[in-house]
Amino acid sequence: MNYCAGKEYEIADVALNVQWKTTVAKMRERDKTIDRSYDTQPTHYDALLAAQRAWLTYRDQHCLNEGFAARGGSMAPMLHSGCMARLTKARTAELQALVEEY
Repeated sequence: MNYCAGKEYEIADVALNVQWKTTVAKMRERDKTIDRSYDTQPTHYDALLAAQRAWLTYRDQHCLNEGFAARGGSMAPMLHSGCMARLTKARTAELQALVEEY
């Protein structure tokens, strides 16, 4: 079960990285339309990058905590990996939605 949960996370992580590249490309494309002479807000890409970094920290710490439900037990890695897969799949969907919004 630990192995399967780990594999599920690996697959989810690959999908996230593929979607990340697509979303980054779209954000950079949108950034080209910003008139920087008056718009001083962060670019689409800068906001996306900051959000992704914050999300990675959240995911890692949240899933560590979920794994603590079986702290020290043989089930802890499965709980951790399952959480990582679940949150990674959800984030992939969020990144895809950003591309489809505009």
